[in-house]
Amino acid sequence: MHDGPAPDSRFPGLRRRGFLAAGGAAGLGALALTGCTGTAPSGDAAGGRPRRGGTLRAAFAGGGAEETLDPHRANLFADVARAKALFDKLADFGADLSARPRLATSWEPNAGLDRWTVRLRKAVFHHGKPVTARDVLYSYRRIADPRQAFRAKASLAPLDLTASRAVDERTVEFVLKHPTAEFPNLLAAFGAYIVPDGTKDFTAPVGSGPFRFVSFTPGRSAVFRRHEDYWDGPPHLERLEFLVANEESARLNALLGGQVEYAHELTPTTARTHEGKGQIEIVRLRNSTMQSFAMKTDRPPFDDRRVREAFFLLADRRELVAGALSGAGEIGNDLFGKGYQYYADGLPQRRPDPDRARHLLKKAGAEGLRVTLDTSAVAAGFTEAAAIFRDQAAKAGVRVKVAMGSKDSYWQDTLDSGTLCCYRSGAMPLESHFSQRLLSTSTTNATHWRHKDFDALYQQAQSTRNTEDRAAVYARMQRRLYTEGGFLVWGFADWIVGTARTVRGVDRRAPANTLDWARFDRVWLT
Repeated sequence: MHDGPAPDSRFPGLRRRGFLAAGGAAGLGALALTGCTGTAPSGDAAGGRPRRGGTLRAAFAGGGAEETLDPHRANLFADVARAKALFDKLADFGADLSARPRLATSWEPNAGLDRWTVRLRKAVFHHGKPVTARDVLYSYRRIADPRQAFRAKASLAPLDLTASRAVDERTVEFVLKHPTAEFPNLLAAFGAYIVPDGTKDFTAPVGSGPFRFVSFTPGRSAVFRRHEDYWDGPPHLERLEFLVANEESARLNALLGGQVEYAHELTPTTARTHEGKGQIEIVRLRNSTMQSFAMKTDRPPFDDRRVREAFFLLADRRELVAGALSGAGEIGNDLFGKGYQYYADGLPQRRPDPDRARHLLKKAGAEGLRVTLDTSAVAAGFTEAAAIFRDQAAKAGVRVKVAMGSKDSYWQDTLDSGTLCCYRSGAMPLESHFSQRLLSTSTTNATHWRHKDFDALYQQAQSTRNTEDRAAVYARMQRRLYTEGGFLVWGFADWIVGTARTVRGVDRRAPANTLDWARFDRVWLT
């Protein structure tokens, strides 16, 4: 159950405190600007009053010639950061992964939760034309094109876009294929950006975001300039430049050498070396990435819940966070989404208990168990976590063989093969984690968790209008996963960003992939 303010009637599922923040506090900057999200500190606390002007250069890992300014194809962090500078969504995710209004001013369901009316704010594209309901429907129908593989397609699957219609210039009636209480999450889905009706060419894209297009060279750079008529207030910066540096050392050296003012995705070792030393600023975005081991629950030995429980008790989470993440994170409790809306934070924190684990394995007839743990250098900390867990498991007589997989095919390989693998996930709502990974029909079900009664609970949640009643259903689902699920969630890693000391307004509370991550429209230079 959630305590605190009541939901705002215009945004079912969004608590009034969140709406007021969305309507009046700056997300990345330090001023109370109408329409911004978040509850950032005051201007003085964040480093003085914002200064207008200047160019910020940001270094990201890139994707070479495959990079794109088509926001519906954005997959890399660099793609997404560029997309959110140029475009807008109807909603986006706050720091707790609940939906916050952007181009939408309200969303209201019918009694059956299968029709939702969305009203748009007054906003204009970079060429001066207003954002309309036709643009919204065109964008969503483009994303849903069965011939394409756009990122948000699966998220928009509950929509019947043939029956959905424009009521007037700034009102859309969305028809859904089944009751969907978490409909606002569809509006905030990763990649669900709004483009002008009929847009097919993105070589010089037109959006409604805070910056306008100037130039783009895939694999090298992109240059944007301030959009003075941005509905959320014009950016403080005059220009924003994205530069590609694939190696972490290159991004760091560019920051240290003054070639850039913002370096994305630094390592814990770098953070420890430079934090508090005065040359650059280290920003830690907490709870950005779930770190876990995924056990396939439909094949031996993990088809026996006693073995899964034993593995929960083998893990020394503090040792894993300290060793695999160099301390840049916090321990997990075998559930996704720590700190997010609906997270079940009242369950007892698991601690290592090799004796209890040994007892459970004996009862399951799995004494002296041998198991292969698939890992790869595909993600930071994976190989270190595998080695640490191998030694932890040995204390209960479990012999873990660590197998190194290909960086290029690891995710697909481990989705269907093997029994135990290293796994991580970025930020997303709990509902999305359930629907994408834990239903019988989920296409990225890494633990092969398939239970009809669990599916039924998910559908019950989606048919429950009241937020607190829905939270109670999600709590039941999480208790089930805590007891017998396949994700051994041992930690939540910080996402680490470095900035020059002249940079202000970077939000330190927003996990990667949320609204206030890479909010360059709220950054300024001193």
